[in-house]
Amino acid sequence: MPSDEFSGHSEKESKPSPIDVHVGSRIRLRRTLLGMSQERLGEALGLTFQQVQKYERGANRVGASRLFDLARVLDVPISYFFDDMPEPLAATYGSPSARRALGFAEAQEGFGDDTMSRRETLELVRAYYRISEPAVRKRVFELIKSLASEG
Repeated sequence: MPSDEFSGHSEKESKPSPIDVHVGSRIRLRRTLLGMSQERLGEALGLTFQQVQKYERGANRVGASRLFDLARVLDVPISYFFDDMPEPLAATYGSPSARRALGFAEAQEGFGDDTMSRRETLELVRAYYRISEPAVRKRVFELIKSLASEG
């Protein structure tokens, strides 16, 4: 089978591309932050929850039109799926101009631990987004930022 010039592996290989795994983890993170089940996301996209699972694991590559649909349903810009990509991975996939086009012009500052996948973080973000009044939500955000800078 021919090699995929962009991913560097053939159709016979079963190991997912690191880029596909990263995009899948970003799908899972956003879905979880929204408190959305795989079933509900699948319904919104016309997919089964098993297909959503494969996207989240990186086992299935997300095409451009599906990425567009995911961004719409999950209410994020398309660039969200490439945010926080580890620098070595971003550096592997292209020249500085290609990296800028993908949104990697500067090194990404990620979390050295599992902060974004902790239950406490997810519950805090869900509670924050349940505040329906934007002005109140902004004040809560400002309060949290001010408390964090005092520490």
